[in-house]
Amino acid sequence: MERLAFFSGRLAHLALWTAGIGLVLMTIFIAAQVFWRYVLNDSLPWTEPAAVMIMGWFIFLGAAVGIREGYHLSFDILLYLIPRRLKLFLHTLSDLVVVTFGIGMAYYGSQLAMKTAANKLPSLGISGAFDFIPLIAGGILIILFSIERVARRAAGLPTARFGEDPVEDA
Repeated sequence: MERLAFFSGRLAHLALWTAGIGLVLMTIFIAAQVFWRYVLNDSLPWTEPAAVMIMGWFIFLGAAVGIREGYHLSFDILLYLIPRRLKLFLHTLSDLVVVTFGIGMAYYGSQLAMKTAANKLPSLGISGAFDFIPLIAGGILIILFSIERVARRAAGLPTARFGEDPVEDA
């Protein structure tokens, strides 16, 4: 379990750094487009599609890390009223539903990527499949991070929950 937590923690840090760098790059691309359009009276045709593609990366990577850290959306009112064992069961059930969602993201993202692989994005000159790779990567990370949460709970280890102290990586 310690190896899984260590690997998962490193993967989450990498995903978060990648998402952060993507956010900065997207901001730079949009600022460059504004400068070129309004100051130089010209246009950079690649900035908008590149920014949208990068946005997909930081949204899906950030969402996956949010799953690992317990920041996903939940309704906790009932959890304050039920016994601890039932609460742990419901948390595990929630994580398994999230695994199913991650599987759907990865599967349907792959289907979309395969269907658009032959298309070429005109302003970037790359395959249309690149638009869906963030969906696939985010789905795979959501699966891994949710399985880690279930495994931690099964081993009796704490799992992060929104509003609680964060769980340290092993």
